[in-house]
Amino acid sequence: MNSISANLNLMIKACEKASKVLIRDFGEIEKLQVSKKGPLDFVTNSDLKAEKIIIEELSKGRPDYSIISEENGIKKNKDNKNTWVIDPIDGTVNFLHGIPHFATSIALKHENEIISGLIFDPIKDEMFYAEKNNGAYLNNKRIRVSKKSNIKECLFATSGDIEKKIEFSYRRSGSAALDMAYIACGRYDGYFQKNLHLWDIAAGLILVEEAGGIINEINLNNHKDLKIIASSPDINEKLKEKISIF
Repeated sequence: MNSISANLNLMIKACEKASKVLIRDFGEIEKLQVSKKGPLDFVTNSDLKAEKIIIEELSKGRPDYSIISEENGIKKNKDNKNTWVIDPIDGTVNFLHGIPHFATSIALKHENEIISGLIFDPIKDEMFYAEKNNGAYLNNKRIRVSKKSNIKECLFATSGDIEKKIEFSYRRSGSAALDMAYIACGRYDGYFQKNLHLWDIAAGLILVEEAGGIINEINLNNHKDLKIIASSPDINEKLKEKISIF
């Protein structure tokens, strides 16, 4: 394993512990699909349980750090320069319907900069992580963005409606975190989206940047209504010409 910081190691352990709950609960989803009650309440509880575990584990190691999380919102602690940004299940709708494409996302924000990020897909056992100036990795192997320069050969990701007809290939996977992780390892060539929350993309920002990608300037002190265009450098300007989210 490449050298990682104590903070990232703490993030990994918290994520791994929470993933045990998510894997177990995801295994129950198929049964709930055919029940009268349905899986919605069950998934909400899974979200809350996973977030509780993550916050507890992170707080053991860094009790003074502040926290921004999808389910519990903003919690300001003594150290307001360092903030954990947590999304226990990114891709909740996929989880709800028994689709094995979701992830846990944890990032560490220092003032207005993400310095560590982790995205873990527990079903595929894929852990993407990055730290500032230390590269991006998938399961301990260095990853980089794609080198494609012809937009017709590219595959992009988005999560929302397309406002006008576009002449390139794209997918809606249902998980912004995994979309960003897939850019970092070259599976996608870019991602564009608006109306995002910080926890949707925080970990993905540093993953893409440390993998050599480009992202528009984002004010990380805003926690909602964020817009993003993230891609490999060779395709960034061409992608921005094709879409209009700003």
